[in-house]
Amino acid sequence: MSGTDTPQGTVPELAVDTRTLGRSLIDTFGRGWSKGDLDLLMSVYTPGVVFIETPFSQPLTGHDAVRRFWADVPYSQSEIAFSSGEIYAAGPWFSSEFKCRFQRKRTGQWVDARGAIFCETEGALISEMRMYWHRWNGGSETSKP
Repeated sequence: MSGTDTPQGTVPELAVDTRTLGRSLIDTFGRGWSKGDLDLLMSVYTPGVVFIETPFSQPLTGHDAVRRFWADVPYSQSEIAFSSGEIYAAGPWFSSEFKCRFQRKRTGQWVDARGAIFCETEGALISEMRMYWHRWNGGSETSKP
C-alpha cells in the first residue's frame, strides 16, 4: 500500500472534516427553512454562492439572488418539517438526501418534498448547492416550492 492509499475501513481525514461540516451546514439550513428564518437559512452560504434548484434550472449566483429564491418561505409555507439523511463526503463536496413537508398557507394543501442536496464548501460555508427535488402537492407532482 502506498502512502496515498487508505486502509480499508478507515475514512480519509478531509472526508471526516467535510462530513462533520456538512452535517452542521445541512442542519442549520434545515432549521432555517423549518422556522422560516431566512437569515439562518442564508447563513450557510458564501457571498458568491451558486444555487441550482434542478438539473434544468438556471444557476442563481450570489446571496441576493439566492435570498430572493427563498424569500417567500415565511409567507407561503407553514408547519414545516425538514429532515436529512446521512452525509456523504468527498474532498470539499458533501451530499445528503432530504425530506421536507409543509402546508401551503394560501391553499392549505400539504406538500411532501424529497430529494438530494449536493454542496461544495469553501472554508466553513457552502459555495455551491445543487438541490434536486420533487414535490408532491395535493396528490400530484409540482415544480414550485
